[in-house]
Amino acid sequence: RYDQALTAARTTAAQAEAARQRTQTVRAQVSQARAAVVQAENDYRQATEQISVAEAQIGEAQAVADEAALQLSYTKIVATQAGRVTRKAVDEGQTVAVGQQLLVVSYGQLWVTANFKETQLEKMRAGQPVELEVDAYSGEKFRGRVESFQRGTGARFSLLPAENATGNYVKVVQRIPVKIVFDGQPNLHLLAPGMSVVPEVDISAEPAKQQAARADSTRPAAR
Repeated sequence: RYDQALTAARTTAAQAEAARQRTQTVRAQVSQARAAVVQAENDYRQATEQISVAEAQIGEAQAVADEAALQLSYTKIVATQAGRVTRKAVDEGQTVAVGQQLLVVSYGQLWVTANFKETQLEKMRAGQPVELEVDAYSGEKFRGRVESFQRGTGARFSLLPAENATGNYVKVVQRIPVKIVFDGQPNLHLLAPGMSVVPEVDISAEPAKQQAARADSTRPAAR
């Protein structure tokens, strides 16, 4: 019986030691787990701070990119209308100031200002067809129509209109500017402001009485 009791006591002691060791092992594991949690929390805080720093850097980089895009947009000056450059007063790379003339763009809507004698306007009406010849393109025909008449002679609206201060009067046939617009046609790109044009307006009231009034000293203008 004594041996049995001793054996049982030893077994109990061994079990207790094993339990103590398991407890120590579990406590060590718990400590390690807590340390891992603390490390994970520290890593999370560091990652959050790094994200905040990265977002701030992204914001700064975006601001720099926006400023660069704005500065780049200042290098592009868009014309108010489509057309062709007829005169250039600036070179590439040159710095320009506000209000400085850079170039002249023409070829918006083309028209002809025809200076007809006042005696030729009796039967001329807006909307009548016009055939135009351009000195620069012999044989090339352009089509247009009368759009409007200036309410006054060309001399009256000149920069220095003639004045009869002495009272002596010599009758001179005056010229009235008539605006002629072009009909849509593919060869209008050939025209340029300042070209000399000779228009013929069909002023006939009936086909049997077709007449033509010719005007000289005319030139097209462009908006």
